[in-house]
Amino acid sequence: MGRIVVISTGGTIASRWQGSGFAADADGSEVMATAPLPEGVAVEVVDLFSVNSPRLTTAHQLTLLRTVHEVLADPEVDGIVVTHGTDTLEESAFLVDLHHHDPRTVVFTGSQLPMGTADGDGPENLYDALLTAASTRGLGVLITFAGRVHAARGTVKTQAVALDAFADPSKELLGKIGFGKVTMLRTPRRPAPLALPAMPELPPRVDMVMHHADGDPVLLNAAVEAGARGIVLIGTGAGNATPEIVEAVRAAVARGVLVALTTRVAAGPVTEIYTHGGAVDLVAAGAVPTGTLRAGQARIAVLSALLASGEEGERARVLRQALSSDGPVLVDA
Repeated sequence: MGRIVVISTGGTIASRWQGSGFAADADGSEVMATAPLPEGVAVEVVDLFSVNSPRLTTAHQLTLLRTVHEVLADPEVDGIVVTHGTDTLEESAFLVDLHHHDPRTVVFTGSQLPMGTADGDGPENLYDALLTAASTRGLGVLITFAGRVHAARGTVKTQAVALDAFADPSKELLGKIGFGKVTMLRTPRRPAPLALPAMPELPPRVDMVMHHADGDPVLLNAAVEAGARGIVLIGTGAGNATPEIVEAVRAAVARGVLVALTTRVAAGPVTEIYTHGGAVDLVAAGAVPTGTLRAGQARIAVLSALLASGEEGERARVLRQALSSDGPVLVDA
C-alpha cells in the first residue's frame, strides 16, 4: 500500500510508569513495535522528541511542522503518521493542516492508555492511522482515534480519559475504520494553505482569556501588558462578554494586538446576535470571530497569522483566511 513515515513526539502512547505516574520516554521504534502493520505498508520512524504533550512549546510545534514538510519533500513517501500526546494534539494537528499543501495524508494519533497496558488502545490506533495514511489522499490532515476518522480542523479532545477521546462537536463524523478498510462519510472543506513560516528566534506570545460571571478586563489587559501580540477571547454563549471587555478589546486592537473571539460552549458558531457587550460589539471593536473553532485551535490560527506577516492589516486578513472553511479540498493531480 505504501511507504509511511512515522514521526514520534511522545505522549501517552509512548509513556511508561515513572514511580509516581506515567510520562513519555519510549522512542518511536518502541512505539511501533507495539502495533501490527497493515498489509503492504512499509514504515520508517523519525524520532523528533518524546515529551508529555502539555509540555509542548510553539518551538516544538513549528519544528514538527517543518519536519512534516521535509519528509514530504521525498516523492517516494506515501503518507505520514504523527504519534502525539492527546492533550494538545488538536493544536498541533491544526497547525500542520493550516500549512498543508500536499495531497498526501498526514494522520495524527495517540492513545489514552500507556504503552504496555492490558487492552491498551495505542496499537489499534496506530494500525488505523497507518492504514488511513496509506489509503487516503486529498483530505488534508486527519486525526484517527477509536476507529473514527476526524478532520484536524474543528476536532477537539472531548473526553479526558475515555478511549473515544476526539470529536468535532459542530460537524458530522468524517469517517470510520473497520475490517481493514477506511470509509469516508464526507469531504472536509479547507481554505488555501498558508505558506510555511520561518522559525522565529522568539515566537509571538498568544494568550487566552475566558469570560465568566463577574468577568472583567483585568486578565485581558494583563496579557497585553505582558507583551501578547495575539489574544483569544473565550466568550459565553455565541461569543459574548461585557461593555468593559469590549473597550479592552478595542484598546488592545488599537495597540496592534490581534484578537480572536471564540466561545466556551462546546458546539455551534460564534454569532453576532447580542449587543451591550455581546459579539455584535466585540466584532465592531476589532475582534475576529472564529466560527466553530474553539480556543486551542483559534490560538493556533492567531499564531499562524502573526508568523505570516508583520503588517497589521495583513495579519487580520491571514487570520480570516485561516478561519475560513469555505475553500476547496486539495486533490491528487
